Amino acid sequence: MARKVFTSFHYVPDNWRANQVRNMGKIEGNPVATTNKWEEVTKGGNKAIEKWIDDNMSGKSCVIVLVGENTAGRKWINYEIEKAWSEGRGVFGIHIHNLKDSSGNQSSMGKNPFDGYKIGEKSMSSIVKCYNPPYTTSTNVYNYISENIEDWIEKAIEIRDEYAK
Repeated sequence: MARKVFTSFHYVPDNWRANQVRNMGKIEGNPVATTNKWEEVTKGGNKAIEKWIDDNMSGKSCVIVLVGENTAGRKWINYEIEKAWSEGRGVFGIHIHNLKDSSGNQSSMGKNPFDGYKIGEKSMSSIVKCYNPPYTTSTNVYNYISENIEDWIEKAIEIRDEYAK
């Protein structure tokens, strides 16, 4: 049975890539926010965005950060990472820059979004995995993610459980 996960990503440039991962049939997650729905949420300001994230993250055992070129350091990505870890969810990232977007383009690899955090004395990026598929062809990247994502989810939950002790 697929785990229920929350997917975190930079909406405008990476929505198409993120939906490829979300639609693999390997995970159950938050419903896709259409552009109109996301615009409606963001018009409500910070509190409305927080509420949307909180509501959609509720009941999920893991958060997957789908890392595009400009994902790291974004305000709401940071909020989602911090919330997920503090509430005991598994957390990990997948670099998705080599998946093609709706125009058939790939992008440059983004920074690891976990680099800026500490867990005790350790860098979060030394604890939380951020996978970079070892291919440049979009179909190979897709297949690699599809073949491994369920194991990555379980590993992330296992890692988080170790830090809850």
